[in-house]
Amino acid sequence: MWRNKNVWIVLIGEFIAGLGLWLGILGNLEFMQKYVPSDFMKSVILFIGLLAGVLVGPMAGRVIDQYEKKKVLLYAGFGRVISVIFMFFAIQYESIAFMVAFMIALQISAAFYFPALQSVIPLIVNEHELLQMNGVHMNIGTIARIAGTSLGGILLVVMSLQYMYAFSMAAYALLFLSTFFLQFEDKKSATLSKQSAKDNSFMEVFRILKGIPIAFTALILSIIPLLFIAGFNLMVINISEMQHDPTIKGFIYTIEGVAFMLGAFVIKRLSDHFKPEKLLYFFAICTAFAHLSLFFSDIKWMALASFCLFGFSVGCFFPIMSTIFQTKVEKSYHGRLFSFRNMFERVMFQIVLLGTGFFLDTIGLQYMVLIFGVISLVIISISLSKQKQFEKQSSQSANL
Repeated sequence: MWRNKNVWIVLIGEFIAGLGLWLGILGNLEFMQKYVPSDFMKSVILFIGLLAGVLVGPMAGRVIDQYEKKKVLLYAGFGRVISVIFMFFAIQYESIAFMVAFMIALQISAAFYFPALQSVIPLIVNEHELLQMNGVHMNIGTIARIAGTSLGGILLVVMSLQYMYAFSMAAYALLFLSTFFLQFEDKKSATLSKQSAKDNSFMEVFRILKGIPIAFTALILSIIPLLFIAGFNLMVINISEMQHDPTIKGFIYTIEGVAFMLGAFVIKRLSDHFKPEKLLYFFAICTAFAHLSLFFSDIKWMALASFCLFGFSVGCFFPIMSTIFQTKVEKSYHGRLFSFRNMFERVMFQIVLLGTGFFLDTIGLQYMVLIFGVISLVIISISLSKQKQFEKQSSQSANL
């Protein structure tokens, strides 16, 4: 795998794009802190961008499946570069409207780029290398996040916002140029054009998921880490206030990040000994217990242990999930599948984020994590019972 030029292009591109993304995120927060006094309006601006990405999701999925994926990546990459221009206007004219335009353009580009990239990975590596590739790809994204936030924090002190976005734009431009060097065979374009309009429909995703129980199970179980991830920052702030220790925030982020990378690294070895379904359920249960254990988050070592368990669990969970989608679902549906997954995660993220904020204000962190932990265990129990029911029906059909 490491001798594959395409692998290096994707990983280096992911790192560069990650740097640009996190520089841009810090720039957005700084701009809003300066020109948007209302917390509600800040959330509205962020939500508008997210909504734009969700709305174009179905179209993005169809486009990715109908056209060459390299072209989709190039157009989406170019859109990312151009979108930063809106922020230069926003800074120049101190305009919130231009910032909203930037958020919309960036999220629309992302709605095409990330599902297309997930669809490309099975085309550039062998099937037995997919799990390792997905794990490394996620680790590169984590390293880029750490490097981007660290670099962004320094740049905010010594440079103006214009330079922050200039660096972000340069990173997106490098990603765009690196995409030209990708070389892989994309057979779907020719075959898909011969299919019926019905087969090209975005709604076909639901039929496909229904027909592949393990893929549907993976999607449902992904709700469990999302229950944790969506409220991650709010929980960290709450724990810091509860313990009257601002330094614990840094320890939590560091421990969780290191544990995540460790999980993504060891999952390939674990997959050699256990089936993907068993690993999915095991790490979903671990994530649920990480949530429940935050009931004792007033104890410093318990809070750190909970986030460590969570980081390791999701570091293993998400590469398995991606690999299941890439291997169990026919490649001609990958664009629509990953677009749907992207939409699903974005919507769930917003719902859980709102729920987290509401519960933290009303019942507090310790009771909230009990509720979310129990919800996670209920999802796992229902999913297991459905799987056993399906296996029983399959065995009965085989005996007839």
